[in-house]
Amino acid sequence: MSSCATSLNSARNLDSVCSPSLTPPLTQITNMLDSAAEQMMVHIDFQAAFHTCERGLECLANMDQEDSRCGELKAGFCILGIQALAELNQWHGVFSWVLQQYEHQEKIPAKIMQMCILLYSKVEEPAVMQEAARVWLSCLTNSRVTGFGTVAELYLLHVLVPLGHRDEALELIDGEVGSIAFTEDQRQAALEVLEEKDQQIEEPILNPRISSDSETAANSVSTQGPVIHKLEAIVRFLYRKLFVTASGSFPLRRVFLAAVLLYMLFLRLDPALPSSFMWISKLLQLLKQMWRAIFASYYQALPQSKGL
Repeated sequence: MSSCATSLNSARNLDSVCSPSLTPPLTQITNMLDSAAEQMMVHIDFQAAFHTCERGLECLANMDQEDSRCGELKAGFCILGIQALAELNQWHGVFSWVLQQYEHQEKIPAKIMQMCILLYSKVEEPAVMQEAARVWLSCLTNSRVTGFGTVAELYLLHVLVPLGHRDEALELIDGEVGSIAFTEDQRQAALEVLEEKDQQIEEPILNPRISSDSETAANSVSTQGPVIHKLEAIVRFLYRKLFVTASGSFPLRRVFLAAVLLYMLFLRLDPALPSSFMWISKLLQLLKQMWRAIFASYYQALPQSKGL
């Protein structure tokens, strides 16, 4: 909605520019631009705002395009139309719709290029604007317009860097476009951004084992508590069934329980994994308790037998 306010301000600025000595057709189109902004900001009717923008663009297409005020009104309708499509979650067709209005990529105004780059960056589709921004920046006519440097900066930070196109980014910074668009401080800042991006890519490659172990340990922390309690309950249940209430085949049950515990301890758990430490500790405590319970009578009788 903050961009809606920007769109409304842009429309109002265009209205103030176009207000002196407007012809009746231009006055009508200017009113349509105000109506589209009102539908978007006041009535929150994005579909109606988009339809109003299309009607205004159709009216402008039938007029003499040499008048600079027509270009300003056209840009105003496109700005509001882009915002309306984005709010309607129809961002896939935004740039193709803009191209329908301007036909050639290099003729798109800088403000609209900036909006499209930011939009497709926000929806994580920066590749959509890669070719268009490259063509726009390579046009010598655009290098003299206000906003050329901002388009170059957005193209670098929101298209080339996220896509990992380091060589093209360096060419942009050190090439003709960079010399026009960036100051020396901006060029240094851009190079630092590229270096930081390279370090972020290299760190997981240099330490794959560490990152894998840390991710596994982090994932196990949230689940090991309930699982340990469940395991402890199962082992205690087996202990009660096989030892407290056991009769007859007592040695066989003891061997069976020992086999189950050894299987769980040494085959189902990786002792080298940090998340297994708590499991192993709990199992060892239970084993000690059961050992004392099983052989307590033997140890109590042992001193008496020695005395005999």
